[in-house]
Amino acid sequence: MRLTADQITPLFTRDGAYLCARWGRPVAPVIFGLADESLDVFRAAIRAVYAHAGQELAETDPESGANLMMFFCRDWPELDGIPDLDRLTGQPGMIARLTDAGAEHYQMFRFDAHGAIRACFSFVRMDGALADAHPAALAETLAVRSTLTFAHEVTASEQLARLIRAAYDPVMPPVARDPSHALRLAARLA
Repeated sequence: MRLTADQITPLFTRDGAYLCARWGRPVAPVIFGLADESLDVFRAAIRAVYAHAGQELAETDPESGANLMMFFCRDWPELDGIPDLDRLTGQPGMIARLTDAGAEHYQMFRFDAHGAIRACFSFVRMDGALADAHPAALAETLAVRSTLTFAHEVTASEQLARLIRAAYDPVMPPVARDPSHALRLAARLA
């Protein structure tokens, strides 16, 4: 079963606005807060997801060193130890908001002048349901969520893998704001 345009559109629509953007530069990932034995699982998942998309990975980003940053903690106040977190995210008070909301995951993107993804910051509180998640499944899901500007949290699946591959097709635009883009994606899945 493949995704239709009617199923694709809500994946990229938030507050009535459609946005589907992909990376416009090589992805240089870095992971903070995981035990060494888990790092290899997450690195392998990131490599696999981006290889499937056809998106290049790099050791470093020339502007920021790393442009895909994943932060793991047991509780949000642990992030207070990250130097200049407010400046990095541009969101003063983010830790208090995440704590008050009881959030388990928060992700944000930065974009280049053309609207393609320039950076992605993913924050994961490894408590509750996520503490019991299988590391490989969690790693794959977080990698998938970082590939495109999904409007809602998604879980890795064969359908999403095909959608990501279609969005990274060189003939597709790196950023689209018109919902008709979902028709083009659906056609590439046919």
